Amino acid sequence: MTKKISVIGIITCVLYFLSVGLFLITKSEVALTAWELMTIFSAPVVLFVLLELSNSLSITSLYKNAMLAFMACTCALTGAAHIVNITVTRRLINEGVLVPVYFRIGFWPSVEMAIDYLAWGFFTGLAFLCVGLSAKSSDKSKRIMKLNALVCGMLCLIGFLGTVFINENIWYIAPIGYGIGTMIICIQLYSMK
Repeated sequence: MTKKISVIGIITCVLYFLSVGLFLITKSEVALTAWELMTIFSAPVVLFVLLELSNSLSITSLYKNAMLAFMACTCALTGAAHIVNITVTRRLINEGVLVPVYFRIGFWPSVEMAIDYLAWGFFTGLAFLCVGLSAKSSDKSKRIMKLNALVCGMLCLIGFLGTVFINENIWYIAPIGYGIGTMIICIQLYSMK
């Protein structure tokens, strides 16, 4: 099952970044919807990747349960933020309603962005840290995976805290953790014996 989850994780990461790129190039509603749907779909995929990583690293049940709780928060919050944006906010905008920017995805400060940053920065960061902090192994490849989980968690938290307290552009550190970091972990899991 580890190899299947790894492949799904790699494909999801690639599709996520392709959808982001497509939106940045075209700025179209279709591309935005694809990006938002990939964001919603990505959360449970990251949860399953971290679960496989937890099993591979034999982390304690306390940390595994905490990781699952944090990733459940990520799934619920990011799903809520993007479903509200797709089904309510963008529909109102298309009908000519002047929706304030503080209720829209893509603007900061914004209620929907704060929820999404909380999901992907704070809760995903804590989930990665739970895996990295609990893992103990003398195997070199597993120590590297533990270190990667710690780095991913720190990048997510730095992106979140930097955005909230310093400058919104610091957020772009977080996707390195939850996006590129997840892909690296998937490649490592896939190559494990």
